[in-house]
Amino acid sequence: MDHHRRVVITGMGTVNPLGLNAESSWKNALAGVSVVGPITLFDSSSLQVHIAAELKGFDPTDYMDAKEARRRDRFAQLAIAAAREAVQQSGLTIDGDLANELGVYIGTGVGGLQSLFDAMKVVLDESPRRINPFIIPMVLDDGASSAVAIEYQARGMNFAPVTACAAGSDALGLAVRAIQRGETRVMLAGGAEAPIVFIGMAAFERTGACSRRNDDPAHASRPFDKNREGLVFGEGAAVFVLEDLDFALARGATPLAEIAGYGATSDAFHMTAPLEDGSGAARAMQKALRDANLTIHDVDWISAHGTATQLNDRMETLAIKSVFGEQAYNIPISGTKSMTGHIMGGTGAIEVVWCVKAIHDGVIPPTINYETPDPELDLDYTPNQARQHTVDVAMTNAFGFGGHNSVLIIKRYE
Repeated sequence: MDHHRRVVITGMGTVNPLGLNAESSWKNALAGVSVVGPITLFDSSSLQVHIAAELKGFDPTDYMDAKEARRRDRFAQLAIAAAREAVQQSGLTIDGDLANELGVYIGTGVGGLQSLFDAMKVVLDESPRRINPFIIPMVLDDGASSAVAIEYQARGMNFAPVTACAAGSDALGLAVRAIQRGETRVMLAGGAEAPIVFIGMAAFERTGACSRRNDDPAHASRPFDKNREGLVFGEGAAVFVLEDLDFALARGATPLAEIAGYGATSDAFHMTAPLEDGSGAARAMQKALRDANLTIHDVDWISAHGTATQLNDRMETLAIKSVFGEQAYNIPISGTKSMTGHIMGGTGAIEVVWCVKAIHDGVIPPTINYETPDPELDLDYTPNQARQHTVDVAMTNAFGFGGHNSVLIIKRYE
């Protein structure tokens, strides 16, 4: 593997609760907009959790015909929408030999959960013969990566990492590795998730991980706050065009940023709980820094996993302190799930959008709903207001159920 082979982002796209494209999403993130509200996608009256960060205004027929939309689960629809923005921004022309090597890596945590739930209801309430004949490709976790590959006739590697809430980050990291190995010059990579489904909400509710602040949804997600009480579900996708730097420059593309480092580890500890001392997450951060050939003093900002659960936010803070020592107190940290909710397998990719925009605009988004400091969590969490801040190097963390830890280093392109 040639670690000297530099990999740059030349296009990015996202649909998420903050907006239907990267620019509007970023504008709302800087404004500290909370989009958490009552669930409208299904009847939640029998549950104890009635709130989520839904993606409003999304119409799949804006991106595909109605027939195709009916054959795609929502998470795949979201991926296609994000990919379209990314490819358009990159100016990439996909044909001939390039199509044969173009790969697609799109991670997810639960895949086509809505389609599976709908099919089960049909089987139980009506007849197995009534289910959608396309149910299998709609349900499978590779539904998004395959849909995007078909959309762009990408006949290279096609892979759907399923590493819970680290899946989007892992998809990007593994895509970088594929380019560094020389297997391809271009990849479409990211993450997609549409988990606001009755069965998903009911299951997560049982874990005790969800906020039940139903009467005040805008303030329900509060990463790093002493009174944090759980995560809020969100939905969305982000896809990036990644290219070998030499190839990108040769075709006249404009690099937006460089993915300079990737580190992944496993806690190997518990099905849901992270290692309490944060050592697994810390090792992933250290690996990402080594991969990028950077030191703790090079990192200007951390986009935190910050789920607003008691265990995660404490663990992540301990991990950051373990890696950065006293320098941890000089690095601002943002918990944007306070605004978007937790988008599971899509969240790591979406937060790379924030990293690229922060590098370009010299401003970092806030952690909203931060009201009461926790004495154990004493770092700079960028409370409630966006901040002017020069970012040349950003670290973004993603940690998933099962002990998956994935960390990316996004660097200003020079």
